[in-house]
Amino acid sequence: MMWFAEKLKARQRGAVLVEMALVTPILLVLMLATADLTRAFIDHNTVTKAVRNGARYLAANAFQGSTGVVNIDATLANETRNLVVYGSINGGASPVVPGLTLADITVVQIAGTNDITVSAAYALGGLFGPVLPTNLYTGNTISAARTLRAAVTMRAL
Repeated sequence: MMWFAEKLKARQRGAVLVEMALVTPILLVLMLATADLTRAFIDHNTVTKAVRNGARYLAANAFQGSTGVVNIDATLANETRNLVVYGSINGGASPVVPGLTLADITVVQIAGTNDITVSAAYALGGLFGPVLPTNLYTGNTISAARTLRAAVTMRAL
């Protein structure tokens, strides 16, 4: 009877190994997908906060003198872009989010109003790069690149 119990126990060890081999890739993909989603959320939150700070700066400095006219000149627009990308109106060494450039930032005055809009369109690649490996079912590649967008509209003070 002891021999039968030992043989059954040995067979169960093999079953556990097979189950682990089947479940480990699924758990690994879920873990990496969670990490990628978390990174995207943090980057989006950082870009949104930077755009909000740029809009505040622009709204506070858009009026020219006491005329009550909103005027966004090239210097003010560049300072706003620098503030959004680098966190300083003078520029900086590294952007607040890797890959964010001055070309990703748009500064606009809404016509006929005292409102200004600062927006960013930031290309975010996946954790494994911009393209995932070939899809097993269709044979096509899967794009992992996403565009994060953030826009803030404020009335000039």
